[in-house]
Amino acid sequence: MALTALLPQAERAFAADVRAGLMRSPQKELSSRYLYDTIGSGLFEVITALPEYGVTRAEERIVRSQAAEMVSRLPAHGLVAELGSGSGRKTRWLLEAIGRRHPVTYCPVDISPTALALCRHELANIPGVRVVGYERDYLDGLRQIVSERKGAMPLLVLFLGSTIGNFRRLAATRFMREVRALLQPSDAFLLGVDLIKPKYQLLAAYDDELGVTAAFNLNLLARINRELGGQFDLRRFAHEARFDTDTRSVDMHLRSLDDQQVSIPGADLVIRFERNETIWTESSHKYLAEEVAAMGEIAGFRCDGQWIDRIWPFADTLFGVG
Repeated sequence: MALTALLPQAERAFAADVRAGLMRSPQKELSSRYLYDTIGSGLFEVITALPEYGVTRAEERIVRSQAAEMVSRLPAHGLVAELGSGSGRKTRWLLEAIGRRHPVTYCPVDISPTALALCRHELANIPGVRVVGYERDYLDGLRQIVSERKGAMPLLVLFLGSTIGNFRRLAATRFMREVRALLQPSDAFLLGVDLIKPKYQLLAAYDDELGVTAAFNLNLLARINRELGGQFDLRRFAHEARFDTDTRSVDMHLRSLDDQQVSIPGADLVIRFERNETIWTESSHKYLAEEVAAMGEIAGFRCDGQWIDRIWPFADTLFGVG
C-alpha cells in the first residue's frame, strides 16, 4: 500500500500536489497556498512589518483614511466576507465604519487555522461586529457564505493585500469572473492590488535584509519534512527573488546549491535536483491602476471608486454589481 493512502485527506491532497509539482518539467514548482501553515502564517505577519515590504502599510493607510468614504458608497451591507483574511488587521477600520451604521457579520475565509485565530483575536471586540470564520479555499468559502446568507442581505467581498497578484493575469480575470458569478445586485467587491514600482524596490520587498522572507520560503520545504516525512536539507537550498519584466512579476524560487536527491516518503517520491535548479514557489504580479479597473470590468463588475497610496504605489478599487 502506498504511504499516501495512510495520510489524512488534507495531507493526501498536499502530498498529491507536492508530487505533481516536483515532477513538473522543465520547471519544478510548489503551490504558494502551502506557504501558509502555522509557521508560515506567523512569518508572513513578520514580513508585513519589515521596512522593505510596503504593501501592508500602504493598504492600511488607504483603508484607515478612506474607510468612511468607501462605506458611504455602499448599500447597508450586513455581511462582509474577506477572502484570504490573514490576521484581518487592516480590515478593522472598514468594519468599525460599517459597525457604526448597523450590525454586521464578518466572515474571514482562510486555509490557515492560525490566520483565522489571529483574525478572531484582532476583530472580535469591535462593537456591532460578529466574527464567523471559514477554514476554506477562497471560492469554496465564498460559496458557503452565499448559500447561508438570508434573503437579499447585501454582501461586501474583500480581497485585499494584493493576493490577486499571486494569479497569472488571465487567471486573475477568471477568478474575478467566478466571484462575480456568485454575487447579486447590491453586492460589492473591494480589491487591493500592488502597483508597479522600481525593480530594486520590488526585489528588496521579497528578499529582505533580515532574511525573514527567505525563512518563509524555506519553511515550505520544512513543512514537507514535517508532514510528509521529507528529507530536504534546508542548508542545501537558497531563497531567490527574481523580477520578470515580461510578466511584471516578482517570482520566488528555492535554488538547489548542489546536485542532490531528496526522498519524500509521504508523497511516494524520490526526486533529483541539479545544481542551481530551482523550485518556483510564488509569483506576485504588479499592475497599473488603470489595468485594475479594466480587469474588473472585463469580469463583469462596475468600477465605483479607486483609492491610491502614493508613498508605496498601491490601489484599492471598489467594484459594484448590477
